[in-house]
Amino acid sequence: MGGTVTLKAVLFDRDGTLVVDVPYNGDPQLVRPMDGALEALQKVRRAGLATGVVTNQSGVARGLLTLEQMHSVNQRVDEVLGPFDVWEVCPHGPRDGCNCRKPAPGMILGACSTLGFMPHEVAVVGDIGADMEAAAAAGARSVLVPTAVTRQEEVEAAAIVAEDLGQAVELLLSGVLKEQGAPV
Repeated sequence: MGGTVTLKAVLFDRDGTLVVDVPYNGDPQLVRPMDGALEALQKVRRAGLATGVVTNQSGVARGLLTLEQMHSVNQRVDEVLGPFDVWEVCPHGPRDGCNCRKPAPGMILGACSTLGFMPHEVAVVGDIGADMEAAAAAGARSVLVPTAVTRQEEVEAAAIVAEDLGQAVELLLSGVLKEQGAPV
């Protein structure tokens, strides 16, 4: 397949990517944007791309927060950094066997379906290997933005690594990822 595929949407992991990770956060008052998150999202939106969030929230399955608490935190993220065009949330635990929990591709495929885009027209930005694996399984492009919790082997395995959200967005908008994730 020749030619390039136009990027139409960027899906972001929530905790550790868009907002400071507060484990199993059920309190909207604890939502704090990551440095540069709002500016990065504004650039994506100004470029005419859709934005979305794909987030594992196993605290619900573990009984550490309610669905209502999780939704109130997501609503706060949307108020601070949104509005996002699509939200995909996996409330399941690691052993529930669902197809939505990253590294499975379910949330990315669901977001693509909602937005009306093919996975190869979408990029995923996240802070851990599961985000990158989910993108690869869905056929989407991906950029890893490591944090203190990102393991070295996840950094080494990632196709594209950015030092922060701003650089991740610059890479996406510059077309560096044109071939990554394209159908073969």
